[in-house]
Amino acid sequence: MTQRVIPIVSAGRGAASAGLTTLPPLSLYVHFPWCVRKCPYCDFNSHEARNGIPEAAYLAALIADLEHALPLIWGRPVVSMFIGGGTPSLLAPESVDALLSAVRSRLTLLPDAEITLEANPGTAEADRFTGYRAAGVNRLSVGVQSFNPRHLAALGRIHDADEARRAVELALQCFDNVNLDMMYALPGQTLEEARADIEAAAAFGTPHLSAYHLTLEPNTAFHRAPPPLPDADLAAQMQDVAEETLAARGYEHYEVSAFARRGKQCRHNLNYWLFGDYLGIGAGAHGKLSSPERVLRQMRHKLPQAYLQAVARGDGVQEAHEVGVGDLPFEFMMNALRLTQGFPVRLFAERTGLTLGTIRPQLDEAVSKGLLDVTAERIAPTERGQRFLNDLLQLFLRD
Repeated sequence: MTQRVIPIVSAGRGAASAGLTTLPPLSLYVHFPWCVRKCPYCDFNSHEARNGIPEAAYLAALIADLEHALPLIWGRPVVSMFIGGGTPSLLAPESVDALLSAVRSRLTLLPDAEITLEANPGTAEADRFTGYRAAGVNRLSVGVQSFNPRHLAALGRIHDADEARRAVELALQCFDNVNLDMMYALPGQTLEEARADIEAAAAFGTPHLSAYHLTLEPNTAFHRAPPPLPDADLAAQMQDVAEETLAARGYEHYEVSAFARRGKQCRHNLNYWLFGDYLGIGAGAHGKLSSPERVLRQMRHKLPQAYLQAVARGDGVQEAHEVGVGDLPFEFMMNALRLTQGFPVRLFAERTGLTLGTIRPQLDEAVSKGLLDVTAERIAPTERGQRFLNDLLQLFLRD
């Protein structure tokens, strides 16, 4: 089959980075695009499985997609793997086992690699979770969102509160490393209801917990018909409650929406935030791949059928562009400043190929506005910078 060539176009000033002397760590992201029902707030690439899921065909396409991408990552070890969606827990454990076997036979997946699979409580089964663990998944991320029946109904979730609790219990029986995804600022939510949710989640003692502010994203049902949401002041109080509650339970607030016990930060997401590399395979998956000469971004075809057809033709990539020199500082900062502890100063040059002097005026302005702390070793957002992250990031947008 003839391989379709994707033209590379610059996304900013200059066609290449200043040059990387070392390549960043590499992760693998696998997207599973189907779910039982599309949630009204969800803007991820997910599609209701109304006519069943072509599981065998999709698995074959993922493996073929990976093989097509090998020349871009040849010889590089993979430090983490994340199977996201959609609802990957719709996959049979046998399919996950076959996928991981295919990855191991084609890539150097490090022995201690973090391998995460996202699960919906509405699909939680003891045998299924046990099968994922036996296949090699060592971290489960459970999308609870809320333990309140009224809020679960408002969010369009397919599980109820009892199913959510049961799913977390099953996850903890099968996995040492479990994340719970929670949301706040939900339709009609009070401060006490938000407190009760986060306390219920923390009581399970999972190593990791994510708490996301519900936002109305374009192209979602909530954006087209907005529900009544808490105002900005109440939402800020809910965020404060989440941070205080989790800090009291021994969780470190290490990223905008992420909390972890010591040593249990999500290694896969840390690689994103520290401007590491990741190959994305599957419908709509995004990727960022560095070479000594350039930083390349890719996106696979979004619609599952279009993706299957494109991979069958020899290449699932729909779009690819090289990140221009003028855009590298913003792209780096957009990720790294999500971390409450920021990043080591040396990392900016290592991951972008640019000197820190490139952004010295922006750094000075951010410091003068009380948004950033800059030392000889580390650059980190202040508490004010964390609260007004968009204002901080705008300073690094190119003219």
